[in-house]
Amino acid sequence: QVQFVESGGGSVQPGGSLRLSCVASTDIFMNYGVSWYRQAPGKQRELVAYIASSHNMYYNDFVKGRFTISRDITKKTVYLQMNSLEPDDTAVYYCNEFPLPIPPSWGQGTQVTVSI
Repeated sequence: QVQFVESGGGSVQPGGSLRLSCVASTDIFMNYGVSWYRQAPGKQRELVAYIASSHNMYYNDFVKGRFTISRDITKKTVYLQMNSLEPDDTAVYYCNEFPLPIPPSWGQGTQVTVSI
């Protein structure tokens, strides 16, 4: 499986912004998309957004209009620009292939904390 390294998390106040990065171990964008997931304490991991190999993009309703997914093929990197952050966005953010492989293998993720 392709391995991913997430970075860019941090602590911000409500209304703040962060840009997450996801670097792939190989050039997969011709055949696979990349997805961002998040997992908050005590909750199940949930899909945030994905960008398909065709460049089609999907956003879960709870981030529409606030988050933007993009990719730089030359850098084997997918970004997640997160604006207007809310406390409910606090979670560990992970990236992975899209469609998700079965079983999926997860990296360490990057922590995002939104609080006053």
